[in-house]
Amino acid sequence: MNLPPSTEWALHCCWLLAQSDGTPLARRRLAEFFDLPEPYLAKVLKSLVNAKVLESVPGNAGGYRLSRAASKIRVLDVVEALSGTERTFRCAEIRQRGPVGLSREQCRVPCRIAVVMADAENAYRDSLAKTTLADLVANTSKPSVDRVVRWLGQHARAGLQPAPPTRTRRQSRSNDGR
Repeated sequence: MNLPPSTEWALHCCWLLAQSDGTPLARRRLAEFFDLPEPYLAKVLKSLVNAKVLESVPGNAGGYRLSRAASKIRVLDVVEALSGTERTFRCAEIRQRGPVGLSREQCRVPCRIAVVMADAENAYRDSLAKTTLADLVANTSKPSVDRVVRWLGQHARAGLQPAPPTRTRRQSRSNDGR
C-alpha cells in the first residue's frame, strides 16, 4: 500500500490542531510548524474540510480547527479524506482468463489471493479506525509536547504542559548537598 506524503502531512496537522484550545490556526502557521509548502498544504486542508475532519474559519483571526473532539476523529477518517474509501485491491477474476480459464460457476467462492488481500486491508482499516487523534496526542513524546506548547503558547489545550527541565547527574548531586 502506498499512501501519498500528503497523508502524513494531514495527520500531523490534525495532531497539532488536537493539541490547541480550539483557536483556529492559520494555514501559514501550520505550514511553518512543519516546514511544508503552503500552496500544496492548502489542498490537503481543503480535503480535510470537505471530509468534515476540519472546519475552516474565515477572517483575520481565522484558520483551521478540528470539526469535533479529537476523540471522535479516527486516523481512518483522515486517511480516507485524502485517499478515498475505495479498496486498494480489486480482484479482476483472472482465474477465468486464458486457454484453461475457469468458468464463472467455478469462481463463485473467492480465491485464496482475494481472501488474503481483503483480510489484510480489513486489518489495516480496523487498526486505523481504532486509533483517534486523541490517542495520538496521548502518546506524544515529551520533546514533541514541549515543541507544541512553545509554538501554540496560550492557545495550547488546557493541561498540555511542557516537560520539567531535566537535571543532570552533576546538578542532582550538588543540589542534594553531595
